[in-house]
Amino acid sequence: MMTEKMVAAFNDQINKEFFSEYYYMAMSAYCESIDLPGFASWMMAQAQEEHAHALRFYQFVLDRDARPTFAAIDAPKEEYDSVLDMFEHVLKHEQFVSKSINELYKLALEEDDYPSQIELQWYITEQVEEEKTAKEIIQQLRWVGDKSTALFMLDQKMAGRGTAEAASAAE
Repeated sequence: MMTEKMVAAFNDQINKEFFSEYYYMAMSAYCESIDLPGFASWMMAQAQEEHAHALRFYQFVLDRDARPTFAAIDAPKEEYDSVLDMFEHVLKHEQFVSKSINELYKLALEEDDYPSQIELQWYITEQVEEEKTAKEIIQQLRWVGDKSTALFMLDQKMAGRGTAEAASAAE
């Protein structure tokens, strides 16, 4: 059984994961509004992955005989100066999530909660990948600069990440 402190921390993380889903959905809408459907698709896949992460946390709390609770979700940012600016926000957000999960892991260590430590190792590995991917896309966007043809080609590449792939990656 989880301590009250651990349950509260996991519930906080569930809320952060659902916020992440909102955040990426808003980014998807932004990309649609500037006629970049490939980036929009990539962001929607990311939103679905965050939803799957939230549900995985939710199920873990239930499996530990605790009850998930929910808090209000803040409205996400909706406007960006550019696609590069948007991905710089992605990286900052993923770093925020990484820090939050690391703090949750630290708490699991302090509470001698071995099942939570094991579960959180999956998320820690996932966050390394999330940050790496954001950094790679930022670099590609820097190479593209203000060349519209190159941005169009990168948009086509981003469309290659399917929503089914994102959902299965979160399992």
